[in-house]
Amino acid sequence: MSQQYPSVLLEKAVGEFAKLPGIGRKTAMRLVLHLLRQDLQTVEAFGNAVITLKREVKYCKVCHNISDTDVCQICSNSSRDASTVCVVENIRDVMAVENTQQYKGLYHVLGGVISPMDGVGPSDLQIESLVERVKSGTVKEVILALSSTMEGDTTNFYIFRKLAPYDVKLTMIARGISIGDELEYTDEVTLGRSIVNRTVFTGTM
Repeated sequence: MSQQYPSVLLEKAVGEFAKLPGIGRKTAMRLVLHLLRQDLQTVEAFGNAVITLKREVKYCKVCHNISDTDVCQICSNSSRDASTVCVVENIRDVMAVENTQQYKGLYHVLGGVISPMDGVGPSDLQIESLVERVKSGTVKEVILALSSTMEGDTTNFYIFRKLAPYDVKLTMIARGISIGDELEYTDEVTLGRSIVNRTVFTGTM
């Protein structure tokens, strides 16, 4: 039996929160009721932060990381090693690797991994822009730091094939991370060691 709401406005708000990943209707109800208990200024600040984020956030023209400027702080930092590029699936993975404090190169955010089951092909990802970065000749090493899943391995192999014509060292993070694990949920020490102890990627899956 569907839940009866005392207010159409409440029902609508709960419905919107329930669209968020990992949020069921019970959790959505708790969040909405929490906001209702706050003063108007607090709720407006919450709403404005989300709206401003959507309207004004940029994606770095170089690595596709989320940024407040056209080129992100990492790519514009002259102390970073521009000859090394770490390929990750999403923005959360950049944050995870940065938290290890073991990596001083640049990044390339693909925006996902190849997954035919989900309708995601190579053209849906930022792979061609990675090839262009390598083609420019400034990149000497590409580190594949994708999750150790079937989709991650498929994407690794596709990138390996695309970069084969170029003089670039291709490595992958060490498999200190359990098979099937998502990068963002790996502890910082394990992830840091996996980057430091990376191995040459030969294209075998």
